[in-house]
Amino acid sequence: MVNVVIDYQNINVPEGTSIMEAARNMGIEIPNLCYDPELSVVDACRLCVVEVEGARSLVAACSTAVAEGMVVRTDSPAVVEARKVIIELLLANHPEDCLTCQKFGNCKLADYAYLYSVRKSSFTGEKRYAAIDTGNPCIERDMNKCILCGKCVRVCAEVQGRHVVDFSYRGFNTKIATAFDTSLGESNCVTCGSCVAVCPTGALAETMMKGRGRAWEVKKVRTTCPYCGCGCNFDLNVKDNRVIGVTSNPASPVNGRHLCVKGRFGYDFIHSPERLTDPLIKENGEFKKVSWPRALSFVAQRLTEIRQQHGSDALAVLSSARCTNEENYLMNKFARAVLGTNNIDHCARLCHASTVAGLALAYGSGAMTNSIREIRDADFILVIGSNTTETHPIISLEIRKALKKGARLAVADPRKIELTALADYHLPLKPGTNVALINGLINVILAENLWDGEFVKNRTENFKAMQDVALKYTPEYAAGITGLDAEIIRQVARAYARAKNASILYTMGITQHSSGTNNVLAIANLAMLCGQIGKPASGVNPLRGQNNVQGACDMGALPNVFPGYQPVTDPANVKKFSKAWGTAVPGNTGLTVGEMIDEALKGNIKGMYIMGENPMLSDPDINHVQKALENLEFLVVQDIFLTETARLADVVLPGTSFAEKDGAFTNTERRVQRVRRAIDPVGNAKPDWQIICELAAKMGYRQMQYNHPAEVMAEIARLIPIYGGITYDRIEEQGLQWPCTDKNHPGTPILHKDKFTRGPGKFHPVEYTPPTELPDSEYPFILTTGRRLHHYHTGTMTRRAKGIEAIYGEEYLEINPLDADKLGICDRDLVRLSSRRGAITIRAHVTERITPGTVFTSFHFTEHPVNAVTNSARDPVAKIPELKVCAVRIEKVS
Repeated sequence: MVNVVIDYQNINVPEGTSIMEAARNMGIEIPNLCYDPELSVVDACRLCVVEVEGARSLVAACSTAVAEGMVVRTDSPAVVEARKVIIELLLANHPEDCLTCQKFGNCKLADYAYLYSVRKSSFTGEKRYAAIDTGNPCIERDMNKCILCGKCVRVCAEVQGRHVVDFSYRGFNTKIATAFDTSLGESNCVTCGSCVAVCPTGALAETMMKGRGRAWEVKKVRTTCPYCGCGCNFDLNVKDNRVIGVTSNPASPVNGRHLCVKGRFGYDFIHSPERLTDPLIKENGEFKKVSWPRALSFVAQRLTEIRQQHGSDALAVLSSARCTNEENYLMNKFARAVLGTNNIDHCARLCHASTVAGLALAYGSGAMTNSIREIRDADFILVIGSNTTETHPIISLEIRKALKKGARLAVADPRKIELTALADYHLPLKPGTNVALINGLINVILAENLWDGEFVKNRTENFKAMQDVALKYTPEYAAGITGLDAEIIRQVARAYARAKNASILYTMGITQHSSGTNNVLAIANLAMLCGQIGKPASGVNPLRGQNNVQGACDMGALPNVFPGYQPVTDPANVKKFSKAWGTAVPGNTGLTVGEMIDEALKGNIKGMYIMGENPMLSDPDINHVQKALENLEFLVVQDIFLTETARLADVVLPGTSFAEKDGAFTNTERRVQRVRRAIDPVGNAKPDWQIICELAAKMGYRQMQYNHPAEVMAEIARLIPIYGGITYDRIEEQGLQWPCTDKNHPGTPILHKDKFTRGPGKFHPVEYTPPTELPDSEYPFILTTGRRLHHYHTGTMTRRAKGIEAIYGEEYLEINPLDADKLGICDRDLVRLSSRRGAITIRAHVTERITPGTVFTSFHFTEHPVNAVTNSARDPVAKIPELKVCAVRIEKVS
């Protein structure tokens, strides 16, 4: 520690602290334009100069470290004069259009000119001029306003790892440019907007916010992103009861100032003209607008009739990972207490049901074991079945931070995804061979005695059974199944086992298989074998796909558990919830979504209530889904758009978006965070929690009367032990990670630290089983599906975001050049993709990203509903469909 005097105040700070940081610790703000605590120090703008007693000249506070006895003046006459000159020099080459500049009110240069009374520059001469770059639909670049602070260059390189822009040319002509000075839209920019977030002037601005509101006219409401499971926070910018933009909030616990293209620019669906604004009832095949009383009375009448005529289990409910915890809890309560059925499920069945099942069997808890920010401290990271940079962009930044610190990375994926370029090892395994690969890694670790014997002895059980199965999966044997080289299996196994802290990240490339639960169990085995669980920067980390899929599971939107994963077959739990909800609840396991569809087609399910789900795009074999839904006696859909599923409904109820309601989401690291209402509901739409409660009342149930979602959260805390200490007050700023068992509990960043939730961790012997459908002469290719960076799930929201749609508005089928050549297919040719279940037409993209024999596309596009083709075969335990592997044929459309 060293003692320093700054503006006549004493402070002790660690040696090596900069004057800038020391002053900030004292609450003294030194003007700056190029400094950013998250970025490297470049000492470029010189606006932060200060006077140090005994120094020959003014020094830059950002780059000068404090020394013992140093005396600093941050506002002496010499300092003030120097800053005025610097501001004048910057203004000499700056447009004088502050009154019309979108950043006015948020421009640091303008603020400092005002602070130091610099009305205009006294320096005259030649000025630079650059055409405004509007090539990117979301970000406008006006280099005439650029002060060459380099923040955009540094954040793009140091945080995002993209290196899209850099300094170009020399001297007076120096400017920030993309490679070859193309427009931003022609570059490899991913439109994350971090450059906009750090820019201190109007050089970079959000295109869609231009002209829609000045800084002082805007109300900022912090909330949680409605897209992937990262759980990013940001500020909704509101003017005149409309969301006009999104800006970063540095206080966000998960993401800080950084967002992806969806989070920052995917908000205009909120005010889409396609929004549902009134209840609809189908009469003679046509939807008619009706009042809320009429719609709710009709729904209540029809559900009651079906229950009375056919029994409660003739009804089924789909809840939603896009809705809040409170809404999922209420939908769960509605299904069980009002309808009297455990037939409730949601889209987790299509993404991470095998995670919930597998990790619960192995560890006792089916959730991410560690926290997102711990990833940066891992020594080794195994990414398997996850295209992290596209599906969870903010988590991918943590991977990049780990790599900068020296971590090694292995990526197991049949495609050359972006992470493979950063990886030490790429394992392009055949789709559906995950168990063989993981057992191969385990085999090497056992054979070379690299496993953690103490951990296995003290913390686990059933090791011998797992060992006996793994012994046959030699690297050569595993290589024969996976298509990999045996030596890379050895190398990855050694790297994982020898790492001090090794983290496994996975998503649907592991779970969406008929062997999904076994895939998860194999990963659990690997982590336990090496003791890489229950400690920082390690663990088994399933990355949840939707904003609240974790919370929807927590709230009991599953057919086999009440809220908080309390089994429905346990009489004590039935008694508990019957008492709490004031009516008898069923004690039998209900139907999963796939089983609901099957039973609807058979005529056993007569009515369905679907909230915020679109099985007509998201479920496999959608021709089968359509027949089943059309066979229902009654279908009610609650959504914000007239989706493909809603079009089949008898009644459509207009819910609200995340911006129009209060509540909470739980992200992939189990962090419960606030969702805050920023605007009034659009049209006559109502928050989903309110609709559910009003419908319950119409059906005669009186124990769902709440004034605010906070009251629902209080009930949740009373009934769910892992949420016992969670209140709106406690999650207001940073959120809390469950389990949080009481109001004094700090939350749990790391699961299974001293013991597993189930007691000892349990090894499971798992054998490789091939996918249910493999290529043959009629269908010679494997189709695997996934997501794109710019879109989300069924595209309901992002396809209505103008900027995003302008960037990525058309889907394509990735095919290897060798396969394309054999079929006579060229890039962008229209092809027919068919399976035993259906067919679609789509344009081909010939690329070496995909291995020969395999093709890839996403499921975001209604124009190319790939789930017409996919396989509905299910994992026997989790009942998750095999969306990742099916046999297909490809034909060029003439």
